[in-house]
Amino acid sequence: MSDRKIRMIIPVPVPEEGLRAFSAQVPPELADRGVTVEMTCAARGGGALGSIYEGSIADAFCLEAGASAEADGCAAVCVNSMSDSGVAALRSRLSIPVVGAAQPTYALAAQLGRRFSILSMWDRWRWLYDKILAENGLAGRLASVRSIGVRPDTSELLAGKEDSVFPLLLEAAQRAIEEDGADVLILGSTTMHQSHRYLAEHLPVPVLNPGLVGLMTCDMLLNQGLSHSKRAYPKPDVIMDGVVLGA
Repeated sequence: MSDRKIRMIIPVPVPEEGLRAFSAQVPPELADRGVTVEMTCAARGGGALGSIYEGSIADAFCLEAGASAEADGCAAVCVNSMSDSGVAALRSRLSIPVVGAAQPTYALAAQLGRRFSILSMWDRWRWLYDKILAENGLAGRLASVRSIGVRPDTSELLAGKEDSVFPLLLEAAQRAIEEDGADVLILGSTTMHQSHRYLAEHLPVPVLNPGLVGLMTCDMLLNQGLSHSKRAYPKPDVIMDGVVLGA
């Protein structure tokens, strides 16, 4: 199998240590099969996507970060966020597969159970869950969103917070199962991936890590020779790459 490169985009600027923390979840077997992951981030923007305003800015900068991917030799693009920032625009701009983290994770959760709950760090992320679920017609499958009220850290993610944050997430997960009727759980942010193994080992239902689901969805599409429909995402009449960073 020939080498294939997937560009994975974090929709807000993060330092090098943050990129390394995100990269740590990439399965080593991908490299064994000739798949490399190019981890990058938005050039500008800020915050932790706690508002619709920040989300709109992230859409623009994710489009900038991914627009050159096909010309740069990438086989696919994955937006590593539950916001799916810029995904629709990149599908219009590119012919290679473009995948977010949220859409495939919600679709997978709907296959694995009847109702799913989202485990969230932060109450202010509720808008992005509602947006993507509504766009994909899956709002009716949501049992609950359980937030632990801890502002996310895009540099260190959950490193060093295992003793304080993991038990809070476990308690929220147990309540989602026992009180809300969830039979599948979803981590509410790709910044939470370090908690996945702990939660999966302590809970009786599937726990989905959205960053990994998005990445492996890219890999599956490449293996199947599939990409998004240009009937659904038609090519633009005029290419305006660079307009955001050039402004």
